[in-house]
Amino acid sequence: MQKTSDINVVETRSLPSPSALLSELPKSEAQAEFVARTRRDIHQLIFTDDKRFLLIVGPCSIHDLKAGRVYATQLAALAREVADRVMIVMRVYFEKPRTTVGWKGLIMDPHLDGTHDIATGLRTARTFLREVLDLGLPTATELLDPITPQYIADLICWSAIGARTAESQTHRQMASGLSMPLGFKNGTDGSIQTAINAIKSAAQPHTFLGINMGGSAAAIVTRGNPDCHVVLRGGAAGPNYSPSHITRTEELLVKAGLPKSILVDCSHDNSAKQPERQPEVMRELLAQITGGNTSIMGAMIESNLGAGSQPFPQPKDKLRYGVSITDACIDWATTENLVREIHATLAPRFG
Repeated sequence: MQKTSDINVVETRSLPSPSALLSELPKSEAQAEFVARTRRDIHQLIFTDDKRFLLIVGPCSIHDLKAGRVYATQLAALAREVADRVMIVMRVYFEKPRTTVGWKGLIMDPHLDGTHDIATGLRTARTFLREVLDLGLPTATELLDPITPQYIADLICWSAIGARTAESQTHRQMASGLSMPLGFKNGTDGSIQTAINAIKSAAQPHTFLGINMGGSAAAIVTRGNPDCHVVLRGGAAGPNYSPSHITRTEELLVKAGLPKSILVDCSHDNSAKQPERQPEVMRELLAQITGGNTSIMGAMIESNLGAGSQPFPQPKDKLRYGVSITDACIDWATTENLVREIHATLAPRFG
């Protein structure tokens, strides 16, 4: 018989079921309580008059576990220092969308060698998330593959749906079943309406194809996720964090019957893809906040131990320690100074 399926499939590798991996690498009771409490706190920051500022900060992606642990340890200490005014959540990003091709993240290629050992990637991601939580540091990630959440979502405190996927029905459905607060980024074209439509969709019940905890194909039925919000990250036309852009976003949210709650990504098109400009963007947001704006409830910053980025692929022994292999970042010293500046600038809100 003429073959009509799997013509372009070279290999099918079995993976552990979600339940098997969660049994192998279980979360502790303390981790579960911390995740639940942090999710409630983030909800408060997004949707109530809680005056604390939500700061999602960390590497563009995790590729070196040793450097990631050092960064997390330093960030945890800084987070404790500023916790009365700033709630810090660490970017722990394991999946990277690519415009064409490239390294897809630690889950998909944990050895950074093109072997795509996804089983090891899932174990590595889950292990690292537990380590970060044990530092008392909340976790944030972008969820890309709709199967991934079954393996790691119980350890995530806040998540994002990126600009490339905010318009995707698959990702809106996935978001509707997630248990944590979630930010939808505006589209790559700068469309804020894309994110607003996504929020409204994700808030509704959905039924879609997925896998259950046993790893079998299943129809997933959700109740809808009410904890979604807009993330402004700029677009093809340029930045979108100016007072006029914020006002326009507020108007669109009100028109859609949604709370005026906005998180601004200081990277990507908002910094013209120049990471060293992220502090400049952050200061302009602080000026709006100290000027009376109450809808900007948080920001996102891409930061690593070292500044910039480095080309990849290249031999692993040639990689510079603590420097991103995806988007360029600001370094630790700049991050530390900026976080303390945010904390100091926000003081009048708590007077």
